Amino acid sequence: MTLRKFAGLGALLSIVMPSLAMAADEVAAPVLNSGDTAWMLTATALVLFMTIPGLALFYGGMVRSKNILSVMMQCFAITGLISILWVVYGYSIAFDTTGMEQGVVNFNSFFGGMGKAFLAGVTPASITGPAALFPEAVFITFQMTFAIITPALIVGAFAERMKFSAMLIFMAIWFTLVYAPIAHMVWSGNGGLMWDWGVLDFAGGTVVHINAGVAGLVACIVLGKRKGFPTTPMAPHNLGYTLMGAAMLWIGWFGFNAGSAAAANGTAGMAMLVTQIATAAAALGWMFAEWITHGKPSALGIASGVVAGLVAVTPAAGTVGPMGALVIGLVAGVVCFFCATSLKRKLGYDDSLDAFGVHGIGGIVGAILTGVFAAPALGGFGTVTDIAAQVWIQCKGVGFTVIYTAIVTYVILKVLDMVMGLRVTEEEEAVGLDLAQHNERGYNL
Repeated sequence: MTLRKFAGLGALLSIVMPSLAMAADEVAAPVLNSGDTAWMLTATALVLFMTIPGLALFYGGMVRSKNILSVMMQCFAITGLISILWVVYGYSIAFDTTGMEQGVVNFNSFFGGMGKAFLAGVTPASITGPAALFPEAVFITFQMTFAIITPALIVGAFAERMKFSAMLIFMAIWFTLVYAPIAHMVWSGNGGLMWDWGVLDFAGGTVVHINAGVAGLVACIVLGKRKGFPTTPMAPHNLGYTLMGAAMLWIGWFGFNAGSAAAANGTAGMAMLVTQIATAAAALGWMFAEWITHGKPSALGIASGVVAGLVAVTPAAGTVGPMGALVIGLVAGVVCFFCATSLKRKLGYDDSLDAFGVHGIGGIVGAILTGVFAAPALGGFGTVTDIAAQVWIQCKGVGFTVIYTAIVTYVILKVLDMVMGLRVTEEEEAVGLDLAQHNERGYNL
């Protein structure tokens, strides 16, 4: 009788155990989270909204009326170009981790593999995220929007004087050799050069803004000044467009920063709050600095201050607290004001729409101050225990990005200038790029 009981128990276990194992597998399998997915879909749309129409209007209003279409056309063309390059090889360069090992510096510390080229293996069932909770297709598109806006920001530095054909080729090469590798070094994970250094860049202060700002500075120097600069008045032709564009950037930036949490969670909520605080502080900081210096506050000034605050809080958004964001915003607003006005005049470079003065300088300020205010001792939510050590790491990341971007951008531009020329003729510049490059006018009265 006892033997029969054991035999029966064995038979029962042989039936139950496989079922339990299958149930465990089902529990362990990653399950898509609809809330996270909905938020990431929304954030992706918000970031694309930053470039078209946000940046297109922001830049378009600041140029002369004869060049408004050229700037908007460049933003739209870059959106199309980078979207295709991203799916062909950009996503793979930035996020393929083949050959990477934490603490080991090799080729793949700088440049991702080609395992994801042409989005190989990506299906509707592919999911990703901090806990594999939303579709990989959404992550790909989200990161694509970052790749789109970064080269589009550079347009502001050389506005009104670069050939459209040269611009397209430059952006394609720059995206390949500068943007995608820097994104890989900072964001790809263990084995990435700056990731292993411990550089904090939550949403792109280094990858997007320092990268674009430095490239813009190099580009405006290589191309030379606009004809008549600085003696000929070149006032913005429609500051209403610029203010609308700045408002769209402000709204879209919530997707940029809060979306970088890659989940609908507390980190996203705090990123949204500190983004608002820093932006408001920078807008006021720029406005009052201009008011004191020039006697009157300007609409262009407060719009520029808004963008400076958005830029500066970007690397810190996931780790800084509200009071840290307030300081970052105020410092960025004041520093960017003086760099976009006094410093530019003193050094004499023609950064048409202050891409370097706002994005380059704002990104540097934000990246360095992230090392300070990410510390819990100063109200942050990071893991920084040694502020001096983290600031050094941040400075090292800033320095590497500045040097790498400047050198590679300079080489690309000089080679293109020798091969096809970068700049429109004096006659075309005088007529305006709308007619000279696109045979259209922004305004037909």
